[in-house]
Amino acid sequence: MDFFDRLKAAAHDEWLSYVDHEFVRGMGDGTLPVEAFKAYLVQDYLFLIHFSRAWALAAYKGRTLEDIRAAQETMQGILSEMELHLRLCERWGLSAADVEATEEHHSNVAYTRYVIDCGLQGDLLDLHVALAPCVIGYAEIGKALAPVDPTALHNHPYKDWIAEYAGEGYQGVAGAARANLDRLASRGVSEERFKELTKIFAMASKLEANFWQMGLDLGRDAVTV
Repeated sequence: MDFFDRLKAAAHDEWLSYVDHEFVRGMGDGTLPVEAFKAYLVQDYLFLIHFSRAWALAAYKGRTLEDIRAAQETMQGILSEMELHLRLCERWGLSAADVEATEEHHSNVAYTRYVIDCGLQGDLLDLHVALAPCVIGYAEIGKALAPVDPTALHNHPYKDWIAEYAGEGYQGVAGAARANLDRLASRGVSEERFKELTKIFAMASKLEANFWQMGLDLGRDAVTV
């Protein structure tokens, strides 16, 4: 059991509310309403802008060149994510300008600013624990949703999203983030410190679940307008 698995086990309920959310299940079986996915996609693009800021903060707070390189490599992965988001948005007639002009939802603000605040107030490990549910969690979700036979996704409405996060490229990004979390934790984590980190991880997981719920709620509002 690595450090990430220890955190998941300690925050089991919060983690499950995130990775087994109705939104995730809907993406997996293709029943998620398109309007909900579109709303999520736009907000997630805005989220990734602030997520990039958080990884830049991780580079600043790094004590070694290895710390800085780890942050830089993950930022490259995030920039690839943003390109995917824009490609998907363009399919529904949403330009980059349209997306960037959208107002951030309060659930988006709550999550991104919480992560940045963890980095500003805490140390590098605090920040990486707050970042972990997103960067590593998406890889786990993508892998869980991907069928054994990739051709089964041929007509799936969310095949590009699933393929992106289940793919070798993103799985590598998440694996590196996971190894980096282990490396930082190896510098020493007391029992009391682990409890503090678990609270951060649990809150970040809750905020991820809220982000999925935001997509569902905005999608329903779009349909009723």
